[in-house]
Amino acid sequence: MRVLITGGGGQLARELLRALAEHEVVAPTRRELDVTNEARVRQAVSGVHPDLVIHTAALTDTTRCEREPLRAQQVNAIGTLNVVSAACEVGARFVYISTNEVFDGTKRTPYEESDSPNPINAYGYSKLCGERAVTERCARFYVVRTAWLYGDGDRHFPAKLLRAAAASEDLRVVDDEVATPTWCRDLARAVVRLVLTEAPSGVYHLTNAGEASRFAWASRLFELTGARVRLTPVSSREYHDGSDGPRKPAYSVLANTAAARAGIVLRDWREAFDEFAASWTRHG
Repeated sequence: MRVLITGGGGQLARELLRALAEHEVVAPTRRELDVTNEARVRQAVSGVHPDLVIHTAALTDTTRCEREPLRAQQVNAIGTLNVVSAACEVGARFVYISTNEVFDGTKRTPYEESDSPNPINAYGYSKLCGERAVTERCARFYVVRTAWLYGDGDRHFPAKLLRAAAASEDLRVVDDEVATPTWCRDLARAVVRLVLTEAPSGVYHLTNAGEASRFAWASRLFELTGARVRLTPVSSREYHDGSDGPRKPAYSVLANTAAARAGIVLRDWREAFDEFAASWTRHG
């Protein structure tokens, strides 16, 4: 199978490359392929002529998205439209990586794939627009919503916490945002299984199992690493202290119902995170 992965320099793309090691994969980085350039995207996709396109490229900095909503739309909505249109022209199947932040967080049980999205920040809205571009344009697609990704690199939540801990022994961490930490390695393997099993087209929620607050996740990180840190739980409002930070869904746990019907079930987030942390602290 010939595969094109956008956003080839990202943490999820790197895990997808590992999971697709037996296949022919091209994974241009953001610098190599600007998804907002329609002509360049069409040229790249037609040149590779893939059987499958996995679109991971996105603007995921939620604070920047809030400050620059037009840029968020340009990358996450129009960029997605460019990529999915080019994929359709060559007859490729399409995987779009979306987010739990398409939901408003008012529910108190895990969100099903059939629940109506209602984003409350610019990032979530731009990703929902990307979803619609895929479902309206492509006949063979998987919209994969996930949450709180971490993996290789230094831009995820655990890495940011450890950098903060190196500067101060006292940290405040939000305790009123709840979702599911998800290891990119587990997500990548699940996405590949979804494609290879030829599951029906549609929307899929793929996260590790269980749920946690940001504070609970941070507590587990410092327990595993042995870092000497005093953690104080605070509300989102206290943490932002009146700043213009993006609103976040309070509860955005995803129910992985559709994937389970296809026989794809991810392990508990604690098991995955413990394995990641052990390897990360040993090698990093």
